[in-house]
Amino acid sequence: MNIDIARIALMILPFLFAITVHEVSHGYMAYFLGDNTAKNAGRLTLNPIAHIDPLGLIVLLVTRMFGWAKPVPVDFYIVSRKKYGPLMVAAAGPVSNFLLAVVSAIFLYLAARFMPGSFMGKIAEPVVIMLYYSTMINVVLGLFNLIPILPLDGGRILQNLLPRELAYKYSALESWGMILVVLLLVLERFHPFLNPIFSFFIGLLTGPSAPSIFGRL
Repeated sequence: MNIDIARIALMILPFLFAITVHEVSHGYMAYFLGDNTAKNAGRLTLNPIAHIDPLGLIVLLVTRMFGWAKPVPVDFYIVSRKKYGPLMVAAAGPVSNFLLAVVSAIFLYLAARFMPGSFMGKIAEPVVIMLYYSTMINVVLGLFNLIPILPLDGGRILQNLLPRELAYKYSALESWGMILVVLLLVLERFHPFLNPIFSFFIGLLTGPSAPSIFGRL
């Protein structure tokens, strides 16, 4: 039980920051394209309280890898006036997560150098663990959102790239999309397909930087 509490405690801050930046990025891209909806709703803020979805937080606590925030409101009628406007709004979230993952991995590498057997290592240990979780969570959040299923960002991107008639037919599937997303999260049979992809990119960024302490969490 203590291990679970420690793991969750060190994971919660990177998770909140990841989902906050993800949603704010959507909102700012829409704002850049002329849509004030997110700004008027008070969602262009780095205060995580404005973005927390209780169910998404619960899913994080259960899966210890993935969760979500409240979607930022976007007026797609406005952003659609710009060519590839919806695509840019949708892509802004995953792109922000990939950038956060890279930055976290760089700081992880630097901080991990203080770890081995030093007094500073003991002080830096929780920070290093949180940086690892930040890298992991942002990679998973970014990649998962690129799955081409509506209402995920990947679905929005694909919808914007399809010819109008196909895009209209594709959008009609959105009501089933959330069911597919839940199945991806809860059914073990899908994990052999997703986990190797997640692990590859997490390993690519962390490499030997991830200290052995992560095996104890």
